[in-house]
Amino acid sequence: MSDFYSQPLIITVAPNGAYKQRADHPQVPLTSQDMARTAKACLDAGASMLHLHIRDAQGRHSLDVAGYRDALAAVRTAVGDAMVLQVTSEAAKVYEAPAQIAMVRELRPEAVSVGLREVDQAAIGEAGLAEFFGWLARERVMTQVILYDTADLLRWQDLRQRGVVPEAPWFLLFVLGRYTAGQTSNPTDLVPFVHAHTGSEPWSVCAFGSTEHACVSAAAALGGHVRVGFENNLYLKTGALAPDNAALVAQASEATRSLGRPLATAADIRERFGA
Repeated sequence: MSDFYSQPLIITVAPNGAYKQRADHPQVPLTSQDMARTAKACLDAGASMLHLHIRDAQGRHSLDVAGYRDALAAVRTAVGDAMVLQVTSEAAKVYEAPAQIAMVRELRPEAVSVGLREVDQAAIGEAGLAEFFGWLARERVMTQVILYDTADLLRWQDLRQRGVVPEAPWFLLFVLGRYTAGQTSNPTDLVPFVHAHTGSEPWSVCAFGSTEHACVSAAAALGGHVRVGFENNLYLKTGALAPDNAALVAQASEATRSLGRPLATAADIRERFGA
């Protein structure tokens, strides 16, 4: 059996995203207390990392630092140190790169996701990228770099090779099927990423629609990690509407165990990424 089957697999849950509302599903968590309850249920189902979005008073996507601190405190009360709490820096058609970077620096979270193409902008430049990623590395913020296609991956590897992005325990997220018709995903969408990935960074995947489970199962079989949840998918592998985020996590946990891979704990993640 390949060595990567002995590597603990990280299940991240992304329970709401920037756009989902209660009209999409009554169990989409929108408040801090909603998020706390969801986090605990997903922890019990096998997730060890939470990908966190918050809303403003009107229910819209927000990167407000005070709002994040409130949500993080509520979730931490519910789960203690048993989950790594990752905040998003997503633009979501609301924010520009300078504001996204400023939020991360002010909040200094335990973990953050950063869309490479969102911060790789003329307003930032390569000098700004070097400064931001250098700061993340020095501050030991566990950083997951979101890559939407192989062009993003090749750009990331170029920045790494030229030293614009320093050596650090980066974590990659391959987004499968982001620009396909109907925004659906297929496990074969992973193949170009795997072939193009020449670095040593561990990687995870997320996928859209009811094929999410097939996609994350493929990633687990290939040594990757997985992200599931209502941000990208509301459906079980059967095609039925999932009752909640924890049901999607439970599916991923079952698939992981069927491969003989152990599930990562938050302690495993912190040890691996130095957070």
